[in-house]
Amino acid sequence: MAWLNLISYFFGGVFLSNAIPHVVSGMTGHPFQSPFAKPPGQGLSSSTVNVVWGFFNLAVAYVLICRVGDFSLRSTAHAATLGLGFLLMGLMGARHFGRFHGGNSSGEANGVKP
Repeated sequence: MAWLNLISYFFGGVFLSNAIPHVVSGMTGHPFQSPFAKPPGQGLSSSTVNVVWGFFNLAVAYVLICRVGDFSLRSTAHAATLGLGFLLMGLMGARHFGRFHGGNSSGEANGVKP
């Protein structure tokens, strides 16, 4: 059953990574895309909604990392699996949100081609 724990740690990394932009944007008073905006994931949600959504992501990450199995940062498999989930979600977020904030790797800023 150890592989089920690794899947949990992977998705814990995903939720942990997703929490960061929402909490930071919300705490700094900036609107940011969230699943509750119109259209979902593209429109802007208030800073309050983003803090709540980020906190929810942190809570899910806690459950997946700390309450499933016996996670240990000293275990290379545990840390690498968590890190992989964090990295992949971070890359997905960079590509998705880059379309709206000028950070798209294709050189497009806000949907405008150079």
